[in-house]
Amino acid sequence: RRDKVLALLFPPPPPPDGRKSRRASVHHLSRARCPPPAPDLHLPPPHLPSRVRSPGSSPAAAAVRLPRLSAGDEMAALGGCAVLLAAALLLSAPAATEAYDSLDPNGNITIKWDLKEWTPDGYVAMVTIYNYQQFRHISAPGWQLGWTWAKKEVIWSMVGAQTTEQGDCSKFKTNPPHCCKRDPTVIDLLPGTPYKDQVANCCKGGVISTFNQDPANAASSFQISVGLAGTTNKTVKVPKNFTLKTPGPGYTCGRATVVRPTKFLMGDGRRTTQALMTWNVTCTYSQFLAQKTPTCCVALSSFYNNTIVGCPTCSCGCQNNNTHPGSCVNPNSPYLQSAIDGPGKYTGQPLVQCTSHMCPVKVHWHVKLNYKDYWRVKVTITNFNYRMNYTDWNLVVQHPNFNNITKLFSFNYKPLSPYGGRISKLVAL
Repeated sequence: RRDKVLALLFPPPPPPDGRKSRRASVHHLSRARCPPPAPDLHLPPPHLPSRVRSPGSSPAAAAVRLPRLSAGDEMAALGGCAVLLAAALLLSAPAATEAYDSLDPNGNITIKWDLKEWTPDGYVAMVTIYNYQQFRHISAPGWQLGWTWAKKEVIWSMVGAQTTEQGDCSKFKTNPPHCCKRDPTVIDLLPGTPYKDQVANCCKGGVISTFNQDPANAASSFQISVGLAGTTNKTVKVPKNFTLKTPGPGYTCGRATVVRPTKFLMGDGRRTTQALMTWNVTCTYSQFLAQKTPTCCVALSSFYNNTIVGCPTCSCGCQNNNTHPGSCVNPNSPYLQSAIDGPGKYTGQPLVQCTSHMCPVKVHWHVKLNYKDYWRVKVTITNFNYRMNYTDWNLVVQHPNFNNITKLFSFNYKPLSPYGGRISKLVAL
């Protein structure tokens, strides 16, 4: 469906103390970066069956209660809205520091290499990508992992993933390697891959959930056999210049760091084995890197006023943009289907419906009711991007009264405490 509707209801606030009313902000989440949570923190994931489909389908709804507000407070609640969708859509002000996300300061994606055995000219390793972010998952078409070899290594074979290019393997007369490039790019295999080509946690098309949402699907793994490499802990050289690409920019990866070897628990739970060598790479998300231009906008309204404060003109771009011609299409255009169908049409760049704001996503924050015991907010999310159906998306909302939520309709929610506070003003829906 094209639109999503959310309503929030909250209990009455404490007696006024003369302080200035606090603003609310809505962050509509992404597709989309702490050390791993303890096992008891791996909560059951919220079920998010709904979708925000491309333009041309209809809305769904949800509701939550907030404390009763005065008219001035209601507009303050409207004033700080910002949204971030399941594809890293952020409207809030970006941090000046690279590789830092103010909504999830401790979140990261950790890439772990565990060397399992030595071979005559190298090693076999299990590589696992863990998503330790609170709400930002990696959606289709999935992750792409790249690096540069420290020496002249080659990839003899892979299970559970593949490189995008083989490279020049002409010096190998027989049995050429899987990849001879010095800077390979690896992608996940698709669902339905034959079992002989699979390992645990592979073959999901590069889609990775978060530990907050779905711990069982918060990791992606593949096995790699490396040749022309060292065959001992002292002669193996770790790769460098790691990159993690997802639908949309924003991730920065640090250097590979050799850490204590990983221990693996055997099936009966009474014996552990140990990796020959382990190194980690940490990748973090930066709103500053991701948001060169806005990718969504927010419209505001309330029940006591017929006026809707719509998205400003050219919020995300303008229709007569000479640098990106053909970036929008009218819904009744005869060329619409040819522009969005067929192989190779997905380029990562949105193709949006022609509007005054030119944003792929619009969020409408509406104060619907203000009763004695509670006030209610309805949020409508509209997808104007013809090239993307946002599935398994999150809505992150920030408000000073979110610790007083009494009811939420249609969606599940989870409080987020990015800075460790007991009272959360940030929730994921």
